Amino acid sequence: MIDLSVIVPVYNMAGDGKLNYSLDSLVNQTMRNMEIIAVDDKSTDNSLDILKDYEKRYPGRVRVIASPENRRQGGAKNLGLKEAGGRFIGFMDSDDWMKEDAYEKMFNLAMETGADAVGVDMSLVSEHTMTPGVKAECNNSGQTGILDHETRERFLLKPGPLVTKIYAREVFFDRPFAFPEHISYEDNATMTDIVMRIKHFEFIPEADYFYYQHGSSTTHSITKKKCEERMEAMRIMYTHSKENGSLTEYRDAIEYQFANMFYRNTLFTYMQGNMKKEISFAENLGREMMNLFPDFRNNPYYIKEVNKYERDLIDLQLKNTGWFFFIYKLKQISKKLKGK
Repeated sequence: MIDLSVIVPVYNMAGDGKLNYSLDSLVNQTMRNMEIIAVDDKSTDNSLDILKDYEKRYPGRVRVIASPENRRQGGAKNLGLKEAGGRFIGFMDSDDWMKEDAYEKMFNLAMETGADAVGVDMSLVSEHTMTPGVKAECNNSGQTGILDHETRERFLLKPGPLVTKIYAREVFFDRPFAFPEHISYEDNATMTDIVMRIKHFEFIPEADYFYYQHGSSTTHSITKKKCEERMEAMRIMYTHSKENGSLTEYRDAIEYQFANMFYRNTLFTYMQGNMKKEISFAENLGREMMNLFPDFRNNPYYIKEVNKYERDLIDLQLKNTGWFFFIYKLKQISKKLKGK
């Protein structure tokens, strides 16, 4: 049996050598008994040609799936999961890369400890390099070991990125699982459900996953549609949390995660975007937040993690969105003037 399947969703990544660099980091992994499942999500550039070339050059190492339609990253991951034969499963974005021994280290730690999930930290870089950049801490030692109530709550509060971990196949296959399709933020939609499936987590505090920061990255483009997709992803997370019991057992953690991603992040990224701002969008956002979690501003994690400046603006938005727009704009102008 294959030890590890790494699923790589691919869409229009041929330019600037991004896809090649990513695939090279995988085919050169020191872990030998692994497969790379690259799923082309109906690219309009020559990404599929590049993938087929790697499949030809690395038979048995690289497998290519060509999706007949564009299903976004969630759909590509679902196609990859259907074909994954590994004892463990990992995911990597097609413009990122891994240190050459990262997967071997994670798999070995899983074998040594019996963990059904193992993670690493992330290195933020803006060029193709194996020299570590700014370290982004994804998890911590307080989340490790066999998960009891306390450690699982810490994990739910800071699950870290999906791509920085490997998971025992049982995490996805013991009961039905699927990523949402045709929207962004599919990982945010499912991470709470995934954490609730994990029994034992281990962590290597080394920045072995390289996250490539460039203008076309999902997180670097702000549109109203992206904001709406984030909201929909968090609605899915909310539904999952009701179904798996985490909303009841870990209400404070789930409430904070929802408030942070659905409301706070959406509100402020929307205000930072270049599109025309609609008061009705913010009003509807705040109204839905209050309908689901009317007391979220008293949440202990919200009070601790959200700075007073943002809490005051949120209070204003929920009270009077028109005044919120006016004050927010004044504060942004003031910041620009001070910057000059």
